[in-house]
Amino acid sequence: MRTATLRRATSETEIDVAVNLDGTGVYEIATGVGFFDHMLEQLSRHSLIDIQVTTRGDLHIDQHHTVEDTALALGAAVAQALADKRGIRRYGDALSPMDETLTRVALDISGRPWLVWKTQFTQTKLGEMDTELFQHFFHSFAQAAGLTLHVETLYGENNHHIAESAFKGLARALRAAVEIDPRKADAIPSTKGIL
Repeated sequence: MRTATLRRATSETEIDVAVNLDGTGVYEIATGVGFFDHMLEQLSRHSLIDIQVTTRGDLHIDQHHTVEDTALALGAAVAQALADKRGIRRYGDALSPMDETLTRVALDISGRPWLVWKTQFTQTKLGEMDTELFQHFFHSFAQAAGLTLHVETLYGENNHHIAESAFKGLARALRAAVEIDPRKADAIPSTKGIL
């Protein structure tokens, strides 16, 4: 089983994360930010990665540290569970429709973190979550997991749908990329021999 458990503790947040890349999309999420919990639940359910996250953050200040540090911890756990990345498909992409919204997500588990973000919101908040933090989550997650990650909302109007289609797209692209390729289960998917 490709699993990882880690704890991240700073003066701003305390986070416990566990992931199982070969799970069934079972989740237990508690960050203190309701809309963020909803998005992480979508990430787990649609990637089939079992995710447990408990975050205790300085929400009396704002949500920034909670979202950023949760993304870093979750990304680090995924990277740890991938180990040397032997046998993975490496690449994944998804078109994620949600009613009037369509988002395209493509990623490479390259070890070269990068985010291209072409998604905009017309509201400053969804529930209690600041919409500017969505880009920050994707950036921090890509950084810690070692992903080259492209997220582009092709069109959409409803801000909830835009956010959710991005997270579901990430989930489905990640599911494809971490999957073991039965034709090359013993090989690292790079001509360099490492990722």
